[in-house]
Amino acid sequence: MADVLIAGAGPTGLTLAVDLARRGVACRIVDKEPVFATGSRGRGMQPRTLEVFDDLGLLDAVFAHGSAYPPMRAYQGSEVVWEGVMSEPTDPTPDVPYPNGWMIPQWRTAALLRERLAGFGGQVELGTELVALEQDEDGVIATLSRDGRAERARLAYVVGADGGKGAARRLLGVPFEGVTQEDFRVLVADVRVTGLDREHWHLWREPMIGLCPLGGTDSFQLTIADPERELATLADLAGYVAERTGRTDFRLDGLTWLTEWRPNTRMATRFQVGRVLLAGDAAHVHPPTGGQGLNTGVQDAYNLGWKLAAVMGGAPGSLLATYEQERLPVAAHVLGLSTRLFEQRTMTRGREERQLGLSYRGGPLAVDDRPAPGVLRAGDRAPDGPWEGKTLFDVFRGPHWTLLEFAGPAGAYDVRPGTWVLVRPDGYLGVVTENPATVDACLGHLGCARDDVVTARV
Repeated sequence: MADVLIAGAGPTGLTLAVDLARRGVACRIVDKEPVFATGSRGRGMQPRTLEVFDDLGLLDAVFAHGSAYPPMRAYQGSEVVWEGVMSEPTDPTPDVPYPNGWMIPQWRTAALLRERLAGFGGQVELGTELVALEQDEDGVIATLSRDGRAERARLAYVVGADGGKGAARRLLGVPFEGVTQEDFRVLVADVRVTGLDREHWHLWREPMIGLCPLGGTDSFQLTIADPERELATLADLAGYVAERTGRTDFRLDGLTWLTEWRPNTRMATRFQVGRVLLAGDAAHVHPPTGGQGLNTGVQDAYNLGWKLAAVMGGAPGSLLATYEQERLPVAAHVLGLSTRLFEQRTMTRGREERQLGLSYRGGPLAVDDRPAPGVLRAGDRAPDGPWEGKTLFDVFRGPHWTLLEFAGPAGAYDVRPGTWVLVRPDGYLGVVTENPATVDACLGHLGCARDDVVTARV
């Protein structure tokens, strides 16, 4: 019998399912769609998401099935009028081993997560829709509909990761505050292109048309920003592109997916109601500018997974309240960033979009009792660094807590010898202290035994 039900099998729900499975938590993941999604949608991963996939054992597969973002090339007809990059490539450093975004279409990301879940014995139940929720102090009864039949399942917890239009938030009655800009529309399609090189992201303006080669595939993602034209078929798309670009030297074929989006900026007022939690697009939806949506959903799942597992293992239920306390401010910040980039109509990205600087400083799980805190503080991302012929990320990898005892130079950690740093299972600094008793007190509060913590002397 499952302890946790996850509604929605996109990257957010699948990341959570993988994280729970590796922690030994029995869960079900369902999706109302009869088949797996095939569209590119979210086009890539930010550096912080690459670190999450490193921890989940998926980074090699992600790198094998994607590519770096290509340089952009803008045209007036056939004439190149501008060239540039979305973001300047950055060399890896000991503390940031994956500093650049990575292009991989969303359907491929989901497929890799499903393969990883299958390795733990899990699978997605397709064609299964969440239609009702009832809960009490001890659990949740979720009513699921499949093939016209209803099933009532008793769970300890339910997580709604079923998107902005999903049932979970609606069934909870949680408001979804924000705006949708009806006067702006972008068509997005996955197509093959003959006669156009795959070394550039090709752009035309007024109206905006983009053709971006999708890493690890033979397809391009086509984007068209035109609120007036209805384009529903490959012939419609090909004719429109030829008309607006004036180009006859390339052609579109092999349409596999077509959708449209309007700038939608909304956030749930709560991420938890009793034993039901919201994550990903069910909790917040973003304009695609800045590439934040998929990545923020993955971070939601990564924050929630270890907390759910800890509570299932005996930690106080109040630990789950820290999910909303930590993630709601982050979602609000990212929504502001995405909106600002959309209003500026910019395609370039900088350090902020990488999500490496997002922090839980000052939050309920950040303890820093040093008399003179350094640059790095409790709540911040735990940097990588060399350690005994390996790296700290090698030590962190897995579902455990990690305790770093600093005896010498601290590198990016900027702490004095004799400092103890407790790294959370999701790679953030939980405790930074020069008093080991503080570590024991914090672990006790979380229901975690010291013997269950991996210790490394640095």
